[in-house]
Amino acid sequence: MDKSKLRRSNNRMIGGVCAGIAEYFGWDVTLVRVIYALITFFSVGFPGVLAYIILWALIPAKSLRG
Repeated sequence: MDKSKLRRSNNRMIGGVCAGIAEYFGWDVTLVRVIYALITFFSVGFPGVLAYIILWALIPAKSLRG
């Protein structure tokens, strides 16, 4: 598995952005999702949702082959 590039993960709840970031840095996926949810909640939602949509569009998907 090539960890040198940031990719959206196949371990996804919505778009695989949080899981992809967690895999890239070697962090726990749940921790990244909780941190994202807290940041989104405390920023009144909109900036967090907008950031997720932008990252979903910019970060390429991981190939199904691996």
